Amino acid sequence: MATASESLVWELVKKKNCFLIKQFGNNNAKVQFSKEPNNLYNVHSYKYSGLGNKKTVTVQPTADKEMTVVLSTTKTKKQNNPAAFSHKIVMRKEFRKMAKAVKNQVSENYYNIWNQL
Repeated sequence: MATASESLVWELVKKKNCFLIKQFGNNNAKVQFSKEPNNLYNVHSYKYSGLGNKKTVTVQPTADKEMTVVLSTTKTKKQNNPAAFSHKIVMRKEFRKMAKAVKNQVSENYYNIWNQL
C-alpha cells in the first residue's frame, strides 16, 4: 500500500481537523494553533505540521524529576506500521550537551525544522 504525498495530506487536514484551535488575537485577527502530535511550535502551518510531514521530531521531558528528555523521531519507511512508526531515544545529560546532541541527531537525518533547536 502506498502512502499519500505530504502536500495531499496537508490539503486534506488544513481546514478541518480535531487538533485545530482558532482564536482571535489583536484587532479581531484570527490566529490558528494546532495541538497535533509532533508539532514543535503548535502553529497551524504546513512547515510545522506533524500530520502533513513524513519526517517529524518531538522533544518531551520525562515524568521523573531528573533532567532527562525523550527525543522521538518518525521513520519514513514504516509509515504503514504504527507499532514501528517512531524511534525514541532517552537522553540523560546536562542541558548544553543534550541540546547539542538533539541538534546533531536532527540535522544529520535532514528533518524539516530549519534551525528551530
